[in-house]
Amino acid sequence: MILTKFLFILLTRINKLLEVWIMFMKKLIEAPLALTFRDVVILPGRSPVDPEEVNVATQVTKNYRLNIPLVSSPMDTVTGAEMAIVMAKMGGLGVLHRNCSIEEQIKMAKLVKEADVHVKAIPNITAKDSIKEALNVMNRYKINIVPITDEEGSLVGVITKINALLRNQEEPIYRAMRGDYPYVKTGTRIEYVINVMAEKALTEIPVVDNDGRLVGIITAEEIALRNKFRDAALDKDGRLLCAAAISPFDEKRALELDKVVDILVLDVAHFHNDKCIAAMKKLEKKLSADIVIGNIGTKEAVKDILSNLEKVDGFRVGIGSGSICTTAEVTGALAPTLFAVAQVADALIEENAKVPVIADGGIRVPGDAAKAFAVGASAIMLGYVLAGCDESPSPIVEISGIKFKYYRGMASKAAKAKRYAADRYSRVVKDIEEGIEALVRYRGSAVKVISEFISGLKAAMGYAGARSVKEMWYKAKLALISPLGAQERAPHSVIPLSELKSMFTEHLKM
Repeated sequence: MILTKFLFILLTRINKLLEVWIMFMKKLIEAPLALTFRDVVILPGRSPVDPEEVNVATQVTKNYRLNIPLVSSPMDTVTGAEMAIVMAKMGGLGVLHRNCSIEEQIKMAKLVKEADVHVKAIPNITAKDSIKEALNVMNRYKINIVPITDEEGSLVGVITKINALLRNQEEPIYRAMRGDYPYVKTGTRIEYVINVMAEKALTEIPVVDNDGRLVGIITAEEIALRNKFRDAALDKDGRLLCAAAISPFDEKRALELDKVVDILVLDVAHFHNDKCIAAMKKLEKKLSADIVIGNIGTKEAVKDILSNLEKVDGFRVGIGSGSICTTAEVTGALAPTLFAVAQVADALIEENAKVPVIADGGIRVPGDAAKAFAVGASAIMLGYVLAGCDESPSPIVEISGIKFKYYRGMASKAAKAKRYAADRYSRVVKDIEEGIEALVRYRGSAVKVISEFISGLKAAMGYAGARSVKEMWYKAKLALISPLGAQERAPHSVIPLSELKSMFTEHLKM
């Protein structure tokens, strides 16, 4: 009897151990393959279109449509007012970063909403400021004049580059200012502006509102690019479309921004969290702007969020794939963007929910964007690609004659320190860093970078035989690629001329 009881207890414990062992083994055996952009290629398909015939317009949220499927990341070294303006002018969307005070973010949003398609917004400079500050603005914005305002923002004159360079840069601007410089009012027909600039040989002309307050300047360069801006992303009132990043725990910021912007984008590393969902459930009822929820990376996240929240106008998808993100390295947690988009898109089909998906993280080239569309994305978010542009908020750094721009993750030590210093309402939920600081190659104008990216994207979609983003969902086919195949994918077995030049340069130095 005792032996039987002992054997029963022993077998019970062995059975429980086996159950635990099987449970752990199933995690490995049934683990899905989390593919990245570098693991797959687009298979060329029969194509009825040439690249220039491809239409890349897309839904970014339930209520807003873009003419190009690009969204700039809400990072403080990527998207300020200037980047958001050029993104909207090009037909995309800028998401203003929140690594600042509420007042600063509201100011950026107003600059975007008040911007004219042809007008370049620049900082207000007063006559009491130094000539050096005016030159800094000229260099920063690549312009030859700086409009000068009074304390209320009304135009009082301009300082030209020639006058600035020939004076002591520490002098106040009023000593070199011109008060007779031509200007135009908002709403003036662009043809008239062109005639005035041509007649008076001007490269820039200030623009004021009906009360004489400075709005910005029109440049000859912007006019030359006006054909590129004909498909600008606009709101129902004809103003540039604008989005801003928020936290579900910062109600005051969200409510203030809701009065100005069109779209609010949740800026949370891992939104599939009980506290995030609960906070958003309280907040969503008070907001009128479209809401993009994120970041998420699994089917379960979609189903839990849709079952708990009423206002989900878009999803921001991908965790840990960014070029300056160390989440996967530090925590072991990762939902690569390609895998995450496929998971979310599948869940949306199962739930019969038509919610646009923004692929966020790891997208370096147009081919990556095309692959994201192939698995269900509606738009893509860019950080690295845009960080090196003139319009990003960070300064240019020159090293050995090569230009770079500063770029950092929003969970890096420096970015977190700035956020907590600027906004006392920021929630400190993690003590570890999940991002780094870095330099990226300077790339020039965002207009040029975006235009080239869209050209590459259209070519990629042409290879897949897709006329539109939606057709990419159904027509594009992917294939896995081996490590050897990945080597063959890039130029190989040759010495590129660029490398040859550097080799000879190094040889001459020896």
